Amino acid sequence: MNVQIFIPCFIDQLYPTVAFNMIKVLEKAGCSVKYNPNQTCCGQPAFNAGFWGEAKDVCDKFMKDFAGTDYIVAPSASCIGFVKNYYQKIYENSARKDSVNRISNRVYELSDFLVNVLKVEDLGATFNAKVTYHDSCAALRECKIKEEPRTLLRNVKGLELIEMNDVETCCGFGGTFAVKFEPISVAMADQKIINATATEAEYIVSTDMSCLMHIDGCIEHKKSNLKILHLVDVLAMGAE
Repeated sequence: MNVQIFIPCFIDQLYPTVAFNMIKVLEKAGCSVKYNPNQTCCGQPAFNAGFWGEAKDVCDKFMKDFAGTDYIVAPSASCIGFVKNYYQKIYENSARKDSVNRISNRVYELSDFLVNVLKVEDLGATFNAKVTYHDSCAALRECKIKEEPRTLLRNVKGLELIEMNDVETCCGFGGTFAVKFEPISVAMADQKIINATATEAEYIVSTDMSCLMHIDGCIEHKKSNLKILHLVDVLAMGAE
């Protein structure tokens, strides 16, 4: 199966290993991976900041860059949730509405794609560690992803998955929310760290590096021993 990959801005700039590991995992699952180097952003930051006109320009480019019929897979439920749920709003009075519906049906977060499209649950990964999982708001509420990441983690050899309390509660990032309402944002992340630490897990794992980036900053400030890992980084371990 041919798959186009979308690499979100912050992963491209700050966490490129996540992108390389996604390629490794998709190829392990039998996909032929294509990357368009012209790709940029999905448009979410501008849209969330209220710049809908500028966001539409970015969305236009996204649809041009990902033209075709291949599935589009990203290691970010946040970006995928935006394309699936908000492109319709941006183009609601546009002649491109049908094109938007088609692209919305082609975009998938990685765990959703592996489990529900490829029907792959075991990628041969090995990771000897205790792990707790964080449901990102975008994965849970916009993409309706709950069991898929857990299914994949439970099939990782040596991994012990332990659920934390209030697992569906926001970590406090929320993009610009973390900047505009910093005290509230930090308090929410601190509570997430408390809940994760109580499980005695060594790592907190999620589908969204944006959440993990925020949590990791608070972990460093609290001098906690907890570490972060993107789901795909776990799935790539020992999956040569």
